[in-house]
Amino acid sequence: MTFRYLKDPLFLVCVGVYFINRLVIKPWFPNEFSRSYLNDLICIPFWIPVMLFIMRRIGLRRTDEPPRTHEIVLPLLIWSWVFEIYLPSTNFFGSLATSDSFDVLAYTAGALLAGLFWRFYYGNGAEVSFLTRPPFRRHNTSAPPGKSSAPVPGSGTTQFSSNRRE
Repeated sequence: MTFRYLKDPLFLVCVGVYFINRLVIKPWFPNEFSRSYLNDLICIPFWIPVMLFIMRRIGLRRTDEPPRTHEIVLPLLIWSWVFEIYLPSTNFFGSLATSDSFDVLAYTAGALLAGLFWRFYYGNGAEVSFLTRPPFRRHNTSAPPGKSSAPVPGSGTTQFSSNRRE
């Protein structure tokens, strides 16, 4: 299944969560999580589809696959460094940005949840295939020469038995 970029369901949920947080939760039900960490949690699943959409349009991305691991981890690392280490240490942004390790934790949690959602929603990604596919096939259609792929009764799995009589 092709990645839907700006129509991706997780992206659309993040847009909704952002506006609900900004217009309803912060003014009417203020709390530390919604004020400090909710936007950080939805940062990666919100910005990755936008970034990949732009990259696809200008030719820097050649496929419409869901985000690959490096397309999630690299922005996570770069944005964490820029917004939590570099900008708070500058004179201009130092008064606007605060370094907070919990922000990095929220970015990371959002990236992990987004990566897992995209792999399961869009299909079998090779990077998480160990979570989505059984390690062995039950019925092997391509048995080695001289072997039968018929299931052994009572075993519950396919085992190869010799077709030769000994």
